[in-house]
Amino acid sequence: MKFIPVFLFAFLLEANANAQIFKKHIIEPPSPLDSIKISENFVGEYLDSVYNFLSYRYGLKIIYDTSYCSTIPFYYWFLETSASRAIEITTRETDLSYQIDSTLTIYVKAKHFHNIRRKRPVSLASKTDQVGEKDPKINFSLSGHAFDDSTNETLSGVYISIKNTSLGTTTNADGSYILMNVPSDTVTLLVSYMGYVQNEVPLNSKINRHEFNIGLQPDPHMLKEAIVIGNRADIMNMSANTISTIKLTPSKLAEIPNVGEKDVMRTFQLMPGISAANESSSGLYVRGGTPDQNLVLYDGFTVYQVDHLYGFFSAFNANAVKEVDLYKGGFSAKYGGRLSSITDISGKEGSTKQFNLGGDLSLLSANLFTEIPVTENLSVVAAARRSWNGPIYNWIFNSFNHNTGSQSSNSGGRPGGANNVVKAKSYFYDINTRVTFKPTKKDVFTYSFFNGSDDLNNSFKIETPSFLANMGISLNFGTTDVTTYSNTGMSTIWQREWTKKLRSNTSLSYSNFESDRKRLTTGSVSRSGSDTTSSETGIFEHNNLKDVSLRSDYDWDIAQWNHISFGIFATQYDINYTYSHSDTDLLVDNHHNSLLAGGYLQDQFIFFRNKLTITPGARLSYFEATQQQYIEPRLALNYNITKHISFKSAYGKFYQFANRITRDDISVGSSQFWVLSDKSTVPVSSSIHYIAGLSYETPNFLFGVEGYYKLLSDISLYTEKSSATTSSINYNQDFYVGKGYSKGIEFTAQKKMGKFTGWVSYTLAKTMYQFDVYSAGYFPADQDVRNEFKIVSMYKMHHWDFAITWIYASGRPYTAPGGSYSVKLLDGTTENYVTVTSKNTLRLPDYHRMDVAVNYHFYNEAKKDIGYIGLSLFNVYARENVWYKQYTVVDNYVVSTNVNYLGFTPNLTLSLKIR
Repeated sequence: MKFIPVFLFAFLLEANANAQIFKKHIIEPPSPLDSIKISENFVGEYLDSVYNFLSYRYGLKIIYDTSYCSTIPFYYWFLETSASRAIEITTRETDLSYQIDSTLTIYVKAKHFHNIRRKRPVSLASKTDQVGEKDPKINFSLSGHAFDDSTNETLSGVYISIKNTSLGTTTNADGSYILMNVPSDTVTLLVSYMGYVQNEVPLNSKINRHEFNIGLQPDPHMLKEAIVIGNRADIMNMSANTISTIKLTPSKLAEIPNVGEKDVMRTFQLMPGISAANESSSGLYVRGGTPDQNLVLYDGFTVYQVDHLYGFFSAFNANAVKEVDLYKGGFSAKYGGRLSSITDISGKEGSTKQFNLGGDLSLLSANLFTEIPVTENLSVVAAARRSWNGPIYNWIFNSFNHNTGSQSSNSGGRPGGANNVVKAKSYFYDINTRVTFKPTKKDVFTYSFFNGSDDLNNSFKIETPSFLANMGISLNFGTTDVTTYSNTGMSTIWQREWTKKLRSNTSLSYSNFESDRKRLTTGSVSRSGSDTTSSETGIFEHNNLKDVSLRSDYDWDIAQWNHISFGIFATQYDINYTYSHSDTDLLVDNHHNSLLAGGYLQDQFIFFRNKLTITPGARLSYFEATQQQYIEPRLALNYNITKHISFKSAYGKFYQFANRITRDDISVGSSQFWVLSDKSTVPVSSSIHYIAGLSYETPNFLFGVEGYYKLLSDISLYTEKSSATTSSINYNQDFYVGKGYSKGIEFTAQKKMGKFTGWVSYTLAKTMYQFDVYSAGYFPADQDVRNEFKIVSMYKMHHWDFAITWIYASGRPYTAPGGSYSVKLLDGTTENYVTVTSKNTLRLPDYHRMDVAVNYHFYNEAKKDIGYIGLSLFNVYARENVWYKQYTVVDNYVVSTNVNYLGFTPNLTLSLKIR
């Protein structure tokens, strides 16, 4: 009998359970929440972030206490779990309970709260929007602009996120942003941008959701201009799906040592994957590419020559530049026309608050800039600089003057040397102007103008080497080598915000590059007891490139997880190149013009709470000169494995229609000129990129590795092959087409925060070309540098900045002559010729140098930086790095001269501004 009560009790429990099942499934129909199946893995995320994500991803309406839920970590793997069951699981073993009302709104509350409807500290959405109107949506969108609070200049690349969630976005080129699915008008925004103080911005019910502008204050204690940018937007203020990207804000570039002045392009050369061994060029050799394979855009127009003063200065005045984005490879479908990389430069808008005037004065150049706030909606920025022949200017050319070299001959070589006395002089100037007009909150009009010019004179006289003087031979040779070139560019840009989710950027631009070179060698050779032999040789080159471009780009934020970019473009090219000997023998007369037009489409998808970003895209071009269409597929992928570890990869095909061709000449040095691709002489070149990388990043440190492989097709070269007889010379000059590849791996370790910052990088790379004119096999390209190691260290202490950089690079390849011969022409003059060895079988000595910079900053009463005085020491231990070898034929002897880079070179700079 004692078992009857137990049996009866068990029976009643079972009956009650069956009754509940009957009530739930028969009397009460299944809840619509049961049809929502959730498959997600949460590992240690706080409940407020979990509820945010479930609301955003599955459309649930959840109201909860943020302050309480943000303290409860949650671990669970949902696999096809119903929404109602998932909410129940989140409240297990907590002081939480939940209710679901007739509108399917889920209320999660602490058990000590009596009525969550009456007391709701934080909800997923407010029933009242920012302007007091009823908002039927639970989640709302927040939009506006981010700007520099001291100047009112908009800032692109600012990362705005919701605190304790994975929701975030990045401002566009015009500084605008849209943050969708904001859970509440009482959450806090985290705003971060390199070089500015990180800001926490709390929302409230009175904010204007449609124009919530955020001002940022510059951080005087951070290096604003030289941070390696990774692919995590929440830390580095860049889009989460970008790869091989470096962002630069050039407000205090003087903290990096340099021979000239603060320099955008020179700073990029300190980054991994960008060669720093080409001291004579500000152009970027990116991952085995040449400077012409790097598209340089300045406010929408193309800059075709980026050097000043033999490359010691870049063409860009840092006082006129707002920010720079460099894409080392695998760039998006928005960009095209180059094989290797993209450098996108934005000029300063100028302050609309206060007038500003400033300048820099160094031992090499003078620089002046101004910012004029005409009205609240109109601002003007102007900057100008010019070199001047100060003591360091002369020091640079003395470094070119005193070059001694050894000689070789067709009989095996003899001891001795030749002294080349170089009488070099040069100057450059550039001017920048930008006008920004904002007639409405939705429209921005910009006009930008740039002009820069160089006049280079590298003439020299050859003195008689000792071994020839001992043989009774006297030389009287001189070379006139004068080059002038100029860049002119202008653009008009209209930026329009059609809706909060759709923006456009339309530009009309013009660009012109023109260069002239004259290199004429005249002289005589006198022998004891014999006649004097005279000779005269020379080359004359002229290159003129014009392009007029129209393009319109659109960005459409369809949803928080989907962003579409598309656009159209058209460029009219007109390029002329002539090359002649002795001002009469015209060897090349290349003049082409053609239309390039097309469009692109790119779609960015974000999955799994911003963990996975996939960006497919395509670019279609039509080139009138070849009457063909060119399709360029693009694909980028970024996966955040953990909070700190991310994997990224990219693939893409790229075409180049305007090419800078190398004219191969070992006697006077190779030179380059621009030509337009056509059907016969110079084909359209192409490349394919394969890139993958892994990075580990914290707020203080970044460790990254990235590998790449590039295939190059239809690259062109111009070389002069000649055969001679005693009566005439028959030339066989031609353009040759080849192929190549470049591969490498880059390692980076960076310290980003604190008084001591900097990075260490190592690049192992290989770039090989194949041209049938040289051989059937591959040979090292001129820019092939196998190893590069860089150290950049910076320390800030009160008013003082200290920086040290050290660069090591293995030697570049070169081709040497094997011998020489001369031909007597009908007019009695003699023409000398050399025979050459195999292409690039020799290498120059390894390159290395150390630079040091010390700056003392001046601050006004408001603690704002208004200038500095800086000392820069270039090549501190005076390493004699060889630039190239120059060869001259004298009496059938080949005289070799080492042309070296700069030795130890100090520079002093004073920089001041009103504000």
